[in-house]
Amino acid sequence: MEQRTIERSGQHVSVIGLGTWQLGADWGDVREEDALAVLAAAADAGVTFFDTADVYGDGRSEQLIGKFLRERPDAGLTVATKMGRRVDLDPALYTLENFRAWTDRSRRNLGVDRLDLVQLHCPPPAVYSSDAVFDALDTLVEEEAIASYGVSVETCAEALTAIARPGTATVQIILNPFRLKPVTEVLPAAVEAGVGIIARVPLASGLLSGKYTADTQFAENDHRTFNRHGEAFDQGETFAGVDFATGVEAAQEFSALVPEGATPAQTALRWIVQQPGVTTVIPGARNPEQARGNAEAAALAPLDDATLSAVQDLYDRRIRAQVHDRW
Repeated sequence: MEQRTIERSGQHVSVIGLGTWQLGADWGDVREEDALAVLAAAADAGVTFFDTADVYGDGRSEQLIGKFLRERPDAGLTVATKMGRRVDLDPALYTLENFRAWTDRSRRNLGVDRLDLVQLHCPPPAVYSSDAVFDALDTLVEEEAIASYGVSVETCAEALTAIARPGTATVQIILNPFRLKPVTEVLPAAVEAGVGIIARVPLASGLLSGKYTADTQFAENDHRTFNRHGEAFDQGETFAGVDFATGVEAAQEFSALVPEGATPAQTALRWIVQQPGVTTVIPGARNPEQARGNAEAAALAPLDDATLSAVQDLYDRRIRAQVHDRW
């Protein structure tokens, strides 16, 4: 699989990664053996970048990846985790002392001496403007607790503020055919600064798979049930902020753009990795078949200009009014 370089850290990662939120919590129950099978299928398919967080299942996702790392020490993986959402979102809590405690816990969960990449997990807006916060992150690098750091953001404005920080290696942001604003507002700035872009929520919480109908139901402990209107966390993390009914109809239109031999999900992933400035995209997977299917998107031929224009038109007609000015 194609590997791309995070310029500021020198790390090489697969263009298709694996998001592991679903292995910890908020996507229904996933058994340990099933989670490990997903990790194995992704690695066997050429994925070298796993993304997790200390809050996913309160560490369960990290622990599962840690177990996999022990079983497959030669897999050549880069593991990114996140910190900051196991406590109240209070800027006063983003201190060096807390960062040390949080990263120590993640190192124990993952079973590593040094974390490859630590991201502030959608912190309060004031955090991005705090010199002390980024000085603390630089200290963790100097102490070799972490190799590099980045941020996971909710808005394009937050992304641009983070990119301006010289130590920021990566910015993780929602990017998919239903969330186009970062293409023009964030990606060019990231390219110029040498900051890696990690595209998350690439399938709009599954909408872009084309498998859902207006009647589709999700488990009670699935965020696609309990966070549709931002009841638990930022609404943009669920269906990329798009109203479910609108998203289902738009996904049906998107499915009509899929080239022969590809699935809608693979086409959405291909669209993302084709955007200049994207380093890796991190779809989740609930079973090995999904993990392998996602990885295969890296081998698809680039989408043609007509398809790219059709995606833009679909966004402008059906999606833009709901999301463009919010994030």
